[in-house]
Amino acid sequence: MTTHPAGLPRELIALRVSHELRRGMVVNLGIGVPTLVPSHLPADHGVLFQSENGILGLAGLDYSGAFDPEHINAGGQAITLVSGASFFDSATSFAMIRGGHVDVSVLGGLQVASNGDLANWMVPERGGGSMGGAMDLASGAKRLIVAMDHVTREGTSRLLARCTYPLTAQACTDLVVTNLAVIEITPDGFLLREVAPGVTVEQVIAATDAPLLVAPDVREMTL
Repeated sequence: MTTHPAGLPRELIALRVSHELRRGMVVNLGIGVPTLVPSHLPADHGVLFQSENGILGLAGLDYSGAFDPEHINAGGQAITLVSGASFFDSATSFAMIRGGHVDVSVLGGLQVASNGDLANWMVPERGGGSMGGAMDLASGAKRLIVAMDHVTREGTSRLLARCTYPLTAQACTDLVVTNLAVIEITPDGFLLREVAPGVTVEQVIAATDAPLLVAPDVREMTL
């Protein structure tokens, strides 16, 4: 097994993703790391978080221990709401997504290819898998950010020249934020923009199983 640096924990991946969001944006959050993003924004952030099961106005995860089945996200987790949040049916929710009304979608990933292809719904060797709304979110949002670990537990890179897992959507990814780096998808492939604190450019290159361009102004992540 190849050993790579640990890099950022999940909470700090979510923190770095939060820096990409701006007031007035409608943002959909996938399950896993993306659900942690709202807790890293100031109280007056002005971002509208949408859940594909029919909610606009999520405030974040509910850590109180209370559980209201009417207040859950698409992954079944308890959530809190902002004042004025709205509820609607799935048809309306997916009309928002497919109609291009979601500014940013933040999804987890299993693999991302250098042309922006995303695979995030099935690991073939485990069998099974469910895509859910990920296909619509990946292709319908104006911008897609993938938040994930750079390599698998076995040390295999998740950033590839070509995905080997079944695709969620083609050429859909704009930015990848991992525990090691921030990488932009460009017409020329992966472009390294930032490295995590304590991680070197050479370590990111070694953990990436595809050609990796390095920006002239590559810098350490601001967290």
